Amino acid sequence: MSERTGGPRWTPPLRRRRRGPGWAAQAPTWRQARPVLIADALKRACARPSGNWFVVGASREVAASGRPYGRTVGGVEVVLWRSHEGELHAGQGVCPHLGAPLRDSRVVCGTLVCHWHGLALNGSAFAGWQPFPVHDDGVLVWVRLDEVGGEEPAERPVVPVRPATGRGVDAVFTTVGRCEPQDVVANRLDPWHGSWFHPYSFVDLVVVREPQDDVDDAFVVDVSFRVAGRLVVPVRAEFTAPEPRTVVMRITDGEGATSVVETHATPLTGLNAERPRTAVVEAVVAASDRPGFALARAAAPMLRPVMRRAAARLWRDDLAYAERRWVLRSTGRFPG
Repeated sequence: MSERTGGPRWTPPLRRRRRGPGWAAQAPTWRQARPVLIADALKRACARPSGNWFVVGASREVAASGRPYGRTVGGVEVVLWRSHEGELHAGQGVCPHLGAPLRDSRVVCGTLVCHWHGLALNGSAFAGWQPFPVHDDGVLVWVRLDEVGGEEPAERPVVPVRPATGRGVDAVFTTVGRCEPQDVVANRLDPWHGSWFHPYSFVDLVVVREPQDDVDDAFVVDVSFRVAGRLVVPVRAEFTAPEPRTVVMRITDGEGATSVVETHATPLTGLNAERPRTAVVEAVVAASDRPGFALARAAAPMLRPVMRRAAARLWRDDLAYAERRWVLRSTGRFPG
């Protein structure tokens, strides 16, 4: 809409950033990134209930035919597949007959058929095999493992609020690191490292509000996402941790408001493992009120690989942060 029709004036999505200080000349953030502040935010997150739900992977990775999807969560082998009608099933990933890995079996007409001796499973308890509660939120699939979580079970997982269905473009990236979920969550609850550790993506980052208590528990950040050269997208975003293994960054003002980046940390190894491994499953759901964003939704299959590559670049660095934190904790040398 133009000013002549009384509508809002069109503005370009990108801004040309004024030439600012170089990386070494930017304002240090180490005084603001107080270890006790990050530790308190992590403690509050870890105290919130999860209902024993764990993110397993992307919804679209669990197909309705062919191979099932397998993941080890907290030392428990899990297998997932869909029925002929698309209904999601999950359960023990070890065949109860002679221990075959069901993730390597086949789905035939919606039935999981073990490739060792042909035991057929339709998702119901059978021949010693037990199903797990499962939830598909349209972007991610979750499984409930009560023995692993050890909490009061909940009927549904704590799924973050996202842009309305059909308005966004989503992509899911997964990687694995040698650390525990709390190290991944602590990384995300330290927004101050953004423009120092990721200068290729973030500039002019300022934390404008810190968490005050369990009610007002968000980090609010003004930051510019670097696109190319001096072209940036300035936004205001908030970081919250709705449950122990999830941190959500939500754009609250600026281009792409309501877009979210969900970081989910799923333990692969059991509790107190000597060499813990954690899967980082990051879901990006981008949205925009601009009329032209309909073209982005139409081009979603081509955009998803680009979005995953951007996440992979960030997590190459952030996993080094999380893994280093675990090494220092496990050796008793954690600073602060």
